Amino acid sequence: MSLLSRKISELQERTAKATQGGGESAIAKQIAMGKLPARERINQLLDHGSFFEYDLFIEHEAREFGMEGKSLAGDGVVIGTGTINGKPVAIYAQDFTVAGGSLGMMHARKITKIMDYALRMRIPLIGINDSGGARIQEGVNSLAGYGEIFFRNTMASGVIPQLSVILGPCAGGAVYSPALTDYVFVVDKISKMFITGPEVIKSVLGEEIDMESLGGARVHSEITGNAHFFAKSETECFQQIKTLLDYIPAHNECKATKGKVVAPDKKFKVEKIVPVDPTSPYDVRDVIRAITDGSEFFEVQEMWAANIVIGYGRIDGRTVGFVANQPLVLAGVLDCDSSDKAARFIRYCDAFNIPIVTLEDMPGYLPGIDQEHAGVIRHGAKLLYAYSEASVPKFTVILRKAYGGGYIAMNSRHLRADFVFAWPTAEIAVMGPEGAANIIFRKEIMEAEDSDAMRKQKVEEYKQKFANPYVAAAKGYIDSVINPAETRKYLIHALEVSSDKVVKRPNKKHGIPPF
Repeated sequence: MSLLSRKISELQERTAKATQGGGESAIAKQIAMGKLPARERINQLLDHGSFFEYDLFIEHEAREFGMEGKSLAGDGVVIGTGTINGKPVAIYAQDFTVAGGSLGMMHARKITKIMDYALRMRIPLIGINDSGGARIQEGVNSLAGYGEIFFRNTMASGVIPQLSVILGPCAGGAVYSPALTDYVFVVDKISKMFITGPEVIKSVLGEEIDMESLGGARVHSEITGNAHFFAKSETECFQQIKTLLDYIPAHNECKATKGKVVAPDKKFKVEKIVPVDPTSPYDVRDVIRAITDGSEFFEVQEMWAANIVIGYGRIDGRTVGFVANQPLVLAGVLDCDSSDKAARFIRYCDAFNIPIVTLEDMPGYLPGIDQEHAGVIRHGAKLLYAYSEASVPKFTVILRKAYGGGYIAMNSRHLRADFVFAWPTAEIAVMGPEGAANIIFRKEIMEAEDSDAMRKQKVEEYKQKFANPYVAAAKGYIDSVINPAETRKYLIHALEVSSDKVVKRPNKKHGIPPF
């Protein structure tokens, strides 16, 4: 056997040992929990045969508490690059079969290395989290490792897409990395995220609580809003990631790849979806599907703050971000959570050159002491700030109701929307006709022989004078009152004429959003 052959044989042996993870029994236990091994996750997510692994032979440097001489394959994390849909990505996957995927100094250095590579090469970064947390045997080195990761998450924010995939536990300080990234993916019965675990809660508060109800996938998808995509299996989760990456650009200095232009499905007739009666509900997602290519819509945070709908679609091949009030839930009002949800999405679209289409049909902000005490003023201001700050092409279509502060907040002309269109059914006013009539014409209604008839008459009078699109159109606040059936046509033209939009802003380091 030649020297080269012996060296290649040695390489193969070392590689086989380094890629065995925590061993056959540990891998079997991982699979029994419904979880795939780290490398299999990467290979399922990436294009077949595209993954190139780096730092395979990294070893930890811990010497205390029995760690000296103890071998941990790859130090519990796999890093590398590959492609998804033919486009380059950087990826890391924590390996729970190796010391519970715990993070030590070299583990963190591997992650920060691939993060630096992703930022330097301007490619999306995907992190698969499956870890018991900090490696306590390494003390402050583990904490330092987390800090280095958080700093890089922040520096990469708005430059490259950062996706966090929670496929196991993600506890303690580790949860802040996903929270700093753009999109968080969770899988039912597998994903767990929490700052303090059940044991700590029991010792401090004396309460028994299981991990699923504390920080499971449904909790973060429905209650906290920390997760953006919910899947029932790892395979479904990987498909969601592929779909998202197909819509968004690779970095902030380019635009999303243009897709094939396909007409919307004929079953979605935009003019037939929305009832003329302003109190009748409907699913605004059907309006979106009546507008988008192939009637495709990829919704973000579907399960949280459902009174507003956000997500991606294509119009004439171009990716656009949709923000739409949802009349099916709370009549589409704005509140604390929906304002946060929309504002963050708007800022993402703006950072990555994705035009924003706003579909408006809402009676204003949700009233009540709970909302006031929860800080609806501050949360609502986030939406105003996000729309005002955004410099990408911004279009609004007022479908029906646009009342009060909600009219301003939902990308009005006054926040520098590029085009504002309204359907003939639009009602634009300080408040709803019924409430306004009761205030303005209170005396006439009270003194009338038939107060109900007088109230009805005054409501109609208010509608004719104020609650229609033509008053706003007469003042130039609306560009066109359009036939609902022509909504897609108007948006296609708006996208065409605004494709090279330039905005000049005051010179400053950054603004101070109402966080």
